[in-house]
Amino acid sequence: MGVFLNTPISIGIMEENNQDTNENKTPSKMARLAWPKAKYGVIIAIIIIISINLIYYKDFFLSLFK
Repeated sequence: MGVFLNTPISIGIMEENNQDTNENKTPSKMARLAWPKAKYGVIIAIIIIISINLIYYKDFFLSLFK
């Protein structure tokens, strides 16, 4: 039975199993960082876009109220 453990087929199966377990791991240097939730990034992006548009088009918005 020990003869069959070192066949190329069994080695290929073992390599595939190891690759599946290591595929979704976070790198060690990135694991120590506190990552914010994605929804906060979306909210901040929307706020930045709206504020920049308000700065660029403030003359247009002020003319609407006159």
